[in-house]
Amino acid sequence: MTVVDSTERRGAGHDGVVVATPDFARRRLRARLSRWRPYLLTLLAAVVVAIGVWLLYFSSAVTVTSVEVTGNDALTTARIEKVAAVPAGEQLIRVDLAAIQARIERIDAVQAAQVSRSWPHTISVQVTERVPIAVLRRGGAVLGLDAEGVVFTVKESQLPKGLPVVQTALNVNAATLGEAARVVVALRSDIAARVERIKADSIDRIVLELDGGVTVEWGSAEDSENKARVLAILLARDVTEIDVSVPGRPTTR
Repeated sequence: MTVVDSTERRGAGHDGVVVATPDFARRRLRARLSRWRPYLLTLLAAVVVAIGVWLLYFSSAVTVTSVEVTGNDALTTARIEKVAAVPAGEQLIRVDLAAIQARIERIDAVQAAQVSRSWPHTISVQVTERVPIAVLRRGGAVLGLDAEGVVFTVKESQLPKGLPVVQTALNVNAATLGEAARVVVALRSDIAARVERIKADSIDRIVLELDGGVTVEWGSAEDSENKARVLAILLARDVTEIDVSVPGRPTTR
């Protein structure tokens, strides 16, 4: 007769049928889960992505309900919002930020604009306004002129006091305005304070009219720093006409 060791009969029934122990059942379950794990993880990831797509593109959970405008001073928030034309109620992810930026930057007083999403319901607009360095008078209109020579609309009450006035023909080109702006930027503060008017007829025909009836032939904006230095010296003399268009050979009268 064969003697069966007790360890071999562990887990066997009275009729020799092997009965699974709890440990054995858990091992089989873990093995099955291990085989199915990649498929389950893939399915879970697909569900998460599907929910995310639905939330972002189709649900009302992240739609546009407000517009936040910052950086504006001369321009009103209402005007910027009107020009921006942000589509209220549209899913935030679907909003065309580049189109909004382009519309805002068509405002002549706006130098640049940055548009971004502020989750979950806001479009944020950061505006950089143009800074006037001179006043341009055309007919009865008062305009601002920035350091790049760009002309823009501004209320006269919003212009800083003491800005020089640039006088040009109505059909003056952008290059001439750019030259006039470069001249204004190059002026020393003590000289700029005396400038009453700047006549800009062409790129190389810019004339400064100072207080006391002094007229300065400036020429173009080329070598403006040297011209400003020479002019400061010549203004100490009792003269009414100064020509620094060639700073190495200035003339006075």
